[in-house]
Amino acid sequence: MNGMPWQLELVKRSLKKKEKISHLRRLVRPRPGARCLDLGCAQGILSHFLRLGGGRWTHADQDLTNLRTTRALVGNSLVRVAASSLPFGEASFDLVAAPDYLEHVEDDGALAAEIARVLKPGGRLVTFVPHSGRFFLLHKLRPVLGMSLEFYGHKREGYSLDGLSALLSAAGLVPAGHLTYSKFFSEFLELLLNALYVRFLAPAAAEPLRDGRIRPTTAGEFASSRKPFRLYGLVYPLVWVFSRLDALLFFQRGYSLAVWADKRRGD
Repeated sequence: MNGMPWQLELVKRSLKKKEKISHLRRLVRPRPGARCLDLGCAQGILSHFLRLGGGRWTHADQDLTNLRTTRALVGNSLVRVAASSLPFGEASFDLVAAPDYLEHVEDDGALAAEIARVLKPGGRLVTFVPHSGRFFLLHKLRPVLGMSLEFYGHKREGYSLDGLSALLSAAGLVPAGHLTYSKFFSEFLELLLNALYVRFLAPAAAEPLRDGRIRPTTAGEFASSRKPFRLYGLVYPLVWVFSRLDALLFFQRGYSLAVWADKRRGD
């Protein structure tokens, strides 16, 4: 489509990804020459936009399929990592961006400690995770639609702000701020689109990936779904308008949580 990389074609009509990119570009602003780690690069969509913001980036993921896909979009500086250990020296990075990664790791406490280890004193982590709690009704709807955590590659439903702050603090990372986004209407649409993809378009015998199978993960998968995505493009303006109803829910917290935290200078 128009010669644009398929990952960027995908994000053009992704409600939640667009909002995430907007927050990332505001929160991740490395100084010139800063060494930065993109932890959990997936298919390289967020990696592309992180690079546009400056800094010297290393992109990491557990899956070779994801790394190959990311290479086609961002080029070099790609590293395969284990779930809860990072193959980098102490104090290697000024900044770590971990959008949508902690929830995919069984031992998230060990991973948080590893992130703190590879950060320089005063360095910053910016992480995005699913937001959970008593009143997040759509978390209860997912199983009804057949969307168990395994489709997302998640080890847990999500995190509360207090729970995530405690996890990071125990690792020596001091929370400095947070925000939430993707309220009921946007999240409902995202859930519905994910369920439709898994039910009708996802490859039947595809290899499991860290970040699940709720969207195309290779150029081939995207190409095989080209017609449905074109049809979706025709109704996308209506979908977008419906998602704007989130503005009415000024009293509600979003279904996605972003937290930024700094490594203690004495550690």
